Amino acid sequence: MPRFVSVTADPGLLALPWNTPLAEWPQEHLVALPRGISRHVVRFIRTGGHVYALKEAAERYVVRENRLLRDLERLDVPSVEAVGVVLDRTTADGEALDPILLTRHLSFSLPYRAVFSRTLRPETVVRLVDALAALLVRLHLAGFFWGDCSLSNTLFRRDAGAFAAYLVDAETGDLHEELSPGQRAYDLDLAHTNIFGELLDLQAGGYIAEETELLTLADTVVDRYQRLWAELTEPEEFDTGELYRLEQRIQRLNDLGFDVAELDIHTDFDGRHIRIQPKVVDAGHHTRRLLRLTGLDVEENQARRLLNDLDAFRAATEQQYEDEEIVAHQWLTEVFEPVVGAVPEELRGKLEPAEVFHEVLEHRWYLSENAKHEVSLIDAVKSYVDNVLRARPDEREALPSPDDITGIIELGP
Repeated sequence: MPRFVSVTADPGLLALPWNTPLAEWPQEHLVALPRGISRHVVRFIRTGGHVYALKEAAERYVVRENRLLRDLERLDVPSVEAVGVVLDRTTADGEALDPILLTRHLSFSLPYRAVFSRTLRPETVVRLVDALAALLVRLHLAGFFWGDCSLSNTLFRRDAGAFAAYLVDAETGDLHEELSPGQRAYDLDLAHTNIFGELLDLQAGGYIAEETELLTLADTVVDRYQRLWAELTEPEEFDTGELYRLEQRIQRLNDLGFDVAELDIHTDFDGRHIRIQPKVVDAGHHTRRLLRLTGLDVEENQARRLLNDLDAFRAATEQQYEDEEIVAHQWLTEVFEPVVGAVPEELRGKLEPAEVFHEVLEHRWYLSENAKHEVSLIDAVKSYVDNVLRARPDEREALPSPDDITGIIELGP
C-alpha cells in the first residue's frame, strides 16, 4: 500500500493506479495538457474538481522538491503549489516503483512553447524573458538558488499585456539565508545559456523569424535582471537638501511592483550627506492594495491596470474626497463585476476575469479611436466577446491543439 505524505484530503487520489508506472497509466485517468521539457515522467490528472501534475522520480528528489516548493510558498515566491508525495509504491508483483510528487496545476498558465504556438508575435519572447528575469530576482532576494533557470522550468500567466512567471521545477534548487554574488552570477549565466538554446529551438520550429538576433534577445535577461537588482538593492547617496530623491527612489520601487518595508539610512559626520539602501523589499505592491480595497487577488500588472481604472472612475464620479474603500466597492459592483458577468458561461475558461477586464479596456480604446468618439463600456464588452474572446483558446486548463501535440515535450511540475 503506498504511503501518502502531506497530501490534500482528496478521496479521489486514493483510487488512482499507484501500483502502475506513471508512464503506463490508463488514458481515462489523464488530462491532456501542454507539457515542456523534463528529465522525468510527468502526467496530469483530474479528481475532486482539481487538476494535479504528477512527477515520478527518485525519493531523494521528490521529498526534497516537495520541501523546497513549500518553503517558496511560505516566502510568497511565485511557484507551483506542492500538494504532497506518494512513497512506498510497488507493482502488483512487488517490484519497487519511484515515488511521485503531486503539485496543483496552475490555472490559466502555459509553458513557453504553448505560449508561442498561440501568439506567434516576435515581441512575445521579450515579455517572456522579462518575466523570467523578474522571477529570478525575486527568488534571489528570498535566498533561493535555482540551479537550472530556464523558460522550460517556468510557467507563464497573462498579466495585463505582459506575463507573470512561476517556478515549476525546484529539483536543482537550494534555499539559503542570502545568496553570494557568485551564486547569483552562476544562476544568471545559466539562465542566459538555457534561454539562448531554447530560442534556437523555437527558431528551428518556425516560431521565431530566421533574421531575429537570438543572442541579443537572450542578453535581455541579463540586462533586465541587473537593472532590477540594482534598483532594489544598491545604495544611493544625496545631500540633505535633496530629500525628494528618497521619495523618488521609493516611488520607482512601487512602480516596479515592490514595497520598501525598511530602509538603512546613514548620515556622514557633518550631517550634510545621506546614504540610503533598501533592506526589506516585498513584491506585490499593487496586488496588495487592490486586494485590500476590493478583495480581488490578481497579478501585479493586472492590479496596476485595475487600480488605474478605479482612479479614473473616482475622478469621473467626482469622489476624490470620498473614502477610498467606499469608492472601490462602488467601482467593483458597477464596473468590474458587470464586465466580467457579461462573458457567457461557456467562454469563462478563456482568460482570467482580471485579464478579460484589461482586454475589454484595450478593446474599448481601439473602438473609440476608430469611431472618433467614446464607446460605452457595455458596447465594448459586447464587441470584445463576439469579435475577440470567442476566437481565443481556453487557458484555464489549456488543451493542446493537434499541431501542438506533435511537438509536446515533458515538463516537470
